[in-house]
Amino acid sequence: MKNRLVARILYEIADLLELDGVAFKPRAYRRAAQAVESCSTPIEDLVASGEVGDLPGVGKAIAGKIEEIVTTGKLAYHEELKKKLPIDLYSLTQVEGVGPKTAKLLYDALGVRTLDDLEQAARAGRIREIKGLGEKTEEKILRGLAEARRTESRMLLGHAYPIADDLRRRLDDTGPFTRLEIAGSLRRGRETIGDLDILGIAPDPPRAADAFVALSDVDEVLAHGPKKSSVRLTSGLQVDLRIVPEESFGAALQYFTGSKAHNIALRKRAVARGWKLNEYGLFAGGTPIAARTEADIYAKLGLAFIPPELREDQGEIAAAEAGTLPKLVEVSEVRGDLHVHTDWSDGKASLAEMVAAARERGLDYIAITDHAKFSQMIRGLTPDDVRRQIDTITALNETLDGFHVFTGIEANILPDGSLDIPDDVLKQLDIVVAAVHSHFHLNRNEMTERLIRAVENEHVTILAHPTGRKIGERAGYDADWDEVFRRAARAGTALEVNANPIRLDLSADLVRHAIELGAKIAIDTDAHDPAHFEFLKFGVITARRGWAQAADVVNTRPPERIPDQR
Repeated sequence: MKNRLVARILYEIADLLELDGVAFKPRAYRRAAQAVESCSTPIEDLVASGEVGDLPGVGKAIAGKIEEIVTTGKLAYHEELKKKLPIDLYSLTQVEGVGPKTAKLLYDALGVRTLDDLEQAARAGRIREIKGLGEKTEEKILRGLAEARRTESRMLLGHAYPIADDLRRRLDDTGPFTRLEIAGSLRRGRETIGDLDILGIAPDPPRAADAFVALSDVDEVLAHGPKKSSVRLTSGLQVDLRIVPEESFGAALQYFTGSKAHNIALRKRAVARGWKLNEYGLFAGGTPIAARTEADIYAKLGLAFIPPELREDQGEIAAAEAGTLPKLVEVSEVRGDLHVHTDWSDGKASLAEMVAAARERGLDYIAITDHAKFSQMIRGLTPDDVRRQIDTITALNETLDGFHVFTGIEANILPDGSLDIPDDVLKQLDIVVAAVHSHFHLNRNEMTERLIRAVENEHVTILAHPTGRKIGERAGYDADWDEVFRRAARAGTALEVNANPIRLDLSADLVRHAIELGAKIAIDTDAHDPAHFEFLKFGVITARRGWAQAADVVNTRPPERIPDQR
């Protein structure tokens, strides 16, 4: 898939145009970039079928530019714009504290072109010397660089997942394989992916390997053999294919799924029994005693089958031995989405379009939670707008059969923990999603008190994207999460697992901790476009990694039990 490449170029065009003082066009390019980025279909397939213009925000002119990127890997218009500002603007603006204008200022003052240049300037204390920036900005940039470096060579789960699905589909279509499975960190649902591991069974391994390295989006062949081949895709993702015998497929799948720590713990368990465990099977002496399936491996070791998402050596082996592993929540058990936006605020589709998309996904209900007007950058709702939207949704519900739309709002949590919507408006709504959108750098005590006041607000239903993190862009803010989770549990306020791939917030470790402290979670997509309902699976994967069961998730309940969470 080239979606990521196309989106990156379109985002950078928007920034370059904005810096050049061009009006209106930047917004159009950003909207198109968002549509491409969130599209689960390979953009090259849409170009080939002539359907790329059907994406929201992609008109004839931008569709032509997308076709040029897909065909050539670059865009002449983009290259021309970059001549005016020859920097890696996209990478620089992924760092917290660096927007397009700051990037230009850094280039003009210090010649900063790349992340390496930015880091050198920050560590040398040169950024604080620039008028309009200062020491605090320099410190924020250093923090942002650490987060950007942490994920620089990794791909978001939500970007890697459709690439893996597409690869498996195309390899299936070639015919040489009788079985294909994704392994590695993607199978475990890690929030970022270093590379992609695929295991296959093929009657003719050389032919299967040839089909793999001949895929159209292979940019470089790193290794090519009948047992293992490695390629780098045009997306930058490295993919390793291992062709293994059917009789040892289960052992190989377990081994290459990992994690390393989980596998070490299993091997120690095998050694304690006088056995040996490796990618070929479980052996007593030289005799294989389990290899064909993963379940056989675990059973022989005296363990219940451990779902891949739990394989991190964080208590799952003891739970499997004791028979206390949780029955993890499934996508099919999530019945609604309680955080959805429309074009009443910053969404890309109408209320009717979002309802139709949710019904098509098999959901039973959604809550429309458009933004309150807290920022000049976002067209949010005033109290009068909220009342009009309530009337609109009430009328819509009278026409729906077997589906319900809850009224709601995404309210901004102010620095003191109060909300930016009056109580007399909030009490008219079914769902109030509260979120921090500014003042991220309050100290730990201030942020903790801010969040506690929000979760204890009698009108608040859900604390949205609770830590405020954006993976690879912004670390979460500091708070006493033990206390926040306890207070949320006591108040009956759910904590969101925001399924947007760039957020996945709460993270898996905090999901587990919140549940242990008695809190409930809500798995929401924060959809701003019909295509964003596809994100639901990433929220479920993250919740599963946090040991969540259906009973822990408020939106596994039927609509008549929403919004009652207490």
